[in-house]
Amino acid sequence: MRQAQALHFSTHDGVELHYRHWPANRNEHQPRRAVVMFHRGHEHGGRMAHLADELDMQGYDFFAWDARGHGQSPGARGDSPGFATSVRDVQTFIEHIQAHHGIAEHDMVVLAQSVGAVLIATWAHDYAPKVRCLVLASPAFKVKLYVPFDRPGLKLLKALRGNFFVNSYVKPRLLTHDPERVMSYVADPLISRPISVTMLLGLYEAADRVVADAQAIQVPTQLLVSGADFVVERQPQERFFERLGSTRKEMH
Repeated sequence: MRQAQALHFSTHDGVELHYRHWPANRNEHQPRRAVVMFHRGHEHGGRMAHLADELDMQGYDFFAWDARGHGQSPGARGDSPGFATSVRDVQTFIEHIQAHHGIAEHDMVVLAQSVGAVLIATWAHDYAPKVRCLVLASPAFKVKLYVPFDRPGLKLLKALRGNFFVNSYVKPRLLTHDPERVMSYVADPLISRPISVTMLLGLYEAADRVVADAQAIQVPTQLLVSGADFVVERQPQERFFERLGSTRKEMH
């Protein structure tokens, strides 16, 4: 198994975010390439560690961050100054990998899950990166089970109370059929259920915008859609795929 290095990078506003780096097994003549991974909501980069071995891409470095308010990164759990701030953090992370690890943007594959996939789709829309491709697994453009209030209710409560936190209804058995992964999720002390209303409303707004204007995304994209998903709505994912501007795209 590859061993991860625990590292940090400084964001645009000076916050130090945690990330893991699994160096490639390559010879000196091979080009430097990378898979950069972005986790689901409530989770952290360590939840994607198994992919560094399972994908068996020996010539690729693997990276996985802990988003603000997640895992070993600082901040209130499940919170950020705003969804746009977290999108900008993605850009800063990609720039950091280029500058500190010597890997060009066009030699990066970006892989993201659920809330992380919405973050990456928004980043691809807003920053037009030149990465090799995107792999988006069940992007949470519309969530079925999350909080006990609909969007207008959350907006009204935020206007009355300011930012506050709600706990997710999502259970680990709804995320995977693998019993070992379910057990490890339950036992993982770095997973936290709260999400701030600021981030939740920002997620909804970004998802609506990106699905509506997906033709602006020109990056080659592979979309992975769950066959029976109790957490994420399927129809917005299909609309996103249909509208994608890239000439190289596939959905499974």
